[in-house]
Amino acid sequence: MSGFYDFAQWLYDSPFGTALRESQYVFPLVEGTHLLGLAFSVGLLALVDLRLAGVWLRDAPVQQVLSQLRPFIFAGFVVTFVTGSLLFSALSIKLLAGPVFAVKLFFILLAGINFLWFELGLAPHAAEWANRSIPPLKVRIAGWTSLALWSAVVVSGRLIPYLG
Repeated sequence: MSGFYDFAQWLYDSPFGTALRESQYVFPLVEGTHLLGLAFSVGLLALVDLRLAGVWLRDAPVQQVLSQLRPFIFAGFVVTFVTGSLLFSALSIKLLAGPVFAVKLFFILLAGINFLWFELGLAPHAAEWANRSIPPLKVRIAGWTSLALWSAVVVSGRLIPYLG
């Protein structure tokens, strides 16, 4: 684990990390873009999750909702990942010093596992349930779980400045 902390310290001390952290305009721009990407991706994903849970757009086939929103969700996550990596390079040591960042990463890991469970275990059988207004229980659980975990990611991320 010390290798990771050494890498984090190197990022923090690097000319790039220092310049970004000390920039009056670039840091807030990157942070704002991070929040916009997160709002875009998680906001659209929430719509998909609500469809999977059977509480929104019940008349729309799941595949139609997924196919229309998936490219935008993916683009939002790319923006969020890139800007999050930039923010980490500027704040790595400070982020690792507090417990909230680790909690945020834990929720992201759980959300990723839930995503894989849905994509690899449930989505291949979508032809059996995609047109039902209320999907099977496992699909609804995946939708509610995703909604809860991504909400926890957002909340823990917003807590970092206050509890980090």
